[in-house]
Amino acid sequence: MADTSHCFYCREDLGGRKFVRHEGKPVCVRCHTKFCANTCAECHRPIPVESKELGHKGRYWHEDCFRCTKCYKPLAKEPFSTKDDRIMCGKCCSREDAPRCHGCYKPILAGTESVEYKGNSWHDDCFTCVTCKRPIGSQSFITKGSDVYCSPCHDKKFAKQCVSCKKPITSGGVSYQDQPWHGHCFVCSSCSKPLAGTSFTNHQDQVFCVECYKSCVAKKCSGCQNPITGFGKGVNVVNHEGASWHEYCFNCRKCSLNLSNKRFVTRGKDIFCSDCADK
Repeated sequence: MADTSHCFYCREDLGGRKFVRHEGKPVCVRCHTKFCANTCAECHRPIPVESKELGHKGRYWHEDCFRCTKCYKPLAKEPFSTKDDRIMCGKCCSREDAPRCHGCYKPILAGTESVEYKGNSWHDDCFTCVTCKRPIGSQSFITKGSDVYCSPCHDKKFAKQCVSCKKPITSGGVSYQDQPWHGHCFVCSSCSKPLAGTSFTNHQDQVFCVECYKSCVAKKCSGCQNPITGFGKGVNVVNHEGASWHEYCFNCRKCSLNLSNKRFVTRGKDIFCSDCADK
């Protein structure tokens, strides 16, 4: 039978002393710490009988040494996870696995509001306009290279400005004389009727619809007394001594021969061909 009255290692009498059985052999506390105790995976010191020992997957720790390797939180009475042989609390493990914010480069923890765009992730508060620095949130946005703009800042910086109201043209618009206009700003100078998609004309740097040009601006034909607009049949005009005619109205007073490309004679406000003038 094994000698149960003496320590297996130092052979000291164990009578009345505390001892431990190791593999069926009696060992005094001092020898157990020296020869038999597990080594703490954290501090690399023996774990004596008097200390509480914690074990996980073949490794052992003093109770005070069983801490998260990231934040050092004691884990003896807390849930924990392992990653690459490192012991971590749940929060640090989540941080370790979480994607990194493309803005602040900190982890985006589970349950945190975030934005994903073109394979990158941001905290909701980090996905901001490069100009005004406000979070984009649920607003529409536009990117230029790696920069993100909210719509108002993008329009202010990149959109064409309307010649009339000086505000950005975000869609559509009208170009006239190489200048941009909102469709609703490009209007007749007289009646304010929108001119986009309609016939109009320019007079002294102002634009007019056909009707207003006829009634307010156009000269009257000395022949038919109707406005000379430059539209339709009245494109060509004959001017003589301060008077104007539609080309098709510039006719001999007597025989009605068109004189736009012929010699003519004037008598007062009337015009005559050479033959009628001689009669």
